[in-house]
Amino acid sequence: MKLLRFGPNGAEKPGLLDAEGAIRDLSGVIDDIAGDTLGDEILKRLKAVDPFSLPKVEGNPRVGACVGQVGKFICIGLNYADHAAEAGMELPAEPVIFFKATSAITGPNDTVEIPRGSVKTDWEVELGVVIGKEAKYVSEAEALDHVAGYCVINDLSERDFQLHRSGQWVKGKSADTFGPIGPFLVTRDEVPDPQNLPMYLEVNGHRYQDGSTKTMHFGVATIISHLSQFMSLQPGDVISTGTPPGVGMGQNPQTYLKPGDKMELGIEGLGVQRQDVVAGQPQ
Repeated sequence: MKLLRFGPNGAEKPGLLDAEGAIRDLSGVIDDIAGDTLGDEILKRLKAVDPFSLPKVEGNPRVGACVGQVGKFICIGLNYADHAAEAGMELPAEPVIFFKATSAITGPNDTVEIPRGSVKTDWEVELGVVIGKEAKYVSEAEALDHVAGYCVINDLSERDFQLHRSGQWVKGKSADTFGPIGPFLVTRDEVPDPQNLPMYLEVNGHRYQDGSTKTMHFGVATIISHLSQFMSLQPGDVISTGTPPGVGMGQNPQTYLKPGDKMELGIEGLGVQRQDVVAGQPQ
């Protein structure tokens, strides 16, 4: 089942994608794709609904982030061996955890804004994991039972802010529009192996990232179990699990986003994002 949210920013409605690729309106069934809606019981009820019995959404509406009311936006750093190598960093003994501000979240095809003062805005295609059931001190064996589904995330980063402005990475990760999520939330029953998903990212038609989740240093189950030892994970929390090599910082010479650039990124079975890059608010 592919769930999504459509409509104007801040007023999205819940929907699902039917077998013909059309959006069906779920707002008569649930209020939003968020929080407790993501639990197994409600997802099972939604799966039993005939998509063709729901109102068809006409036209080409904006698609919002596939999860609403996100409580925590957790990211895992240096989680692909080849990406750590291109960054000149050693693989960590435990998952590297940082957070993005939830105000960075945006739709999968919304415009990406380069923040004021940026000189090194970079891209990162990542597998997103959405929690469906509270996870607290869970084992790796039971970790995936707490997943509602998976999605595409572009973990945009301002490298100068991230690495040279003191403090944690959050400074370089949290600008408005730096967290496109979606287009769909693909429920976990349709992703039997999250550790075997090809993924890519292109800028202006040039493929920079071409990897697979099979080269993750820490897999999804390990990440969820590890996080749950330090904090409870709640329904609707989003985890971005790291990026394969090919980021702008790793190019020779280094290559960063500029106004007018166009990005396309996707993960097999989880959909594609397309974003235009524009200058942010001028000084």
